[in-house]
Amino acid sequence: MEIVLLERVEKLGQMGDVVTVKNGYARNFLLPQGKALRANKDNLAIFEAKRAQLEADNLKRKEEAEQVAQKIDGMTVILIRAASESQQLYGSVSTQDIARAVTENGATVDRKQVIMDKVLKTLGLHEIRIRLHPEVTVGITINIARSNEEAEIQARGESVEAVAEAALDARDEAINDVFESTAEQEDEEAES
Repeated sequence: MEIVLLERVEKLGQMGDVVTVKNGYARNFLLPQGKALRANKDNLAIFEAKRAQLEADNLKRKEEAEQVAQKIDGMTVILIRAASESQQLYGSVSTQDIARAVTENGATVDRKQVIMDKVLKTLGLHEIRIRLHPEVTVGITINIARSNEEAEIQARGESVEAVAEAALDARDEAINDVFESTAEQEDEEAES
């Protein structure tokens, strides 16, 4: 089906382009979302009449998106989740979870704007893209951890397991020191 785009669509074309797409893509997504019109004489005439207004509206939305992008570009969001010892989450992080966390940090984002290339099912730092406008995309970091302390450790670039192991080693050394000092005191008392 031939359509004329009313806005830029990633991997398809710019506003005003006449492109051929599969019928289902046009009927189920582009036309209902208001992103395109069927490319016939009447619709092309309507588009040309509205072109200046569409371009002005697009420019306004793009400027608003760029202002929001300045606030959230490079933002790090912490999500606390339950996970196993092998760092596998007992669920997964959804686009709705990410949108809610970004909104709580001061910028309104809809779940449809969050672009996830893969499912997030492990602890750690994950890079996510947010498309605020067809021409404005920013990157944020999602820090998934079991607690705020673990999130801080991950943010520093350290391994949670290595820090936990070091803490256990320090605890074992402290326990050995207590037993050694107690044994030395008992030896001194036995000698006296």
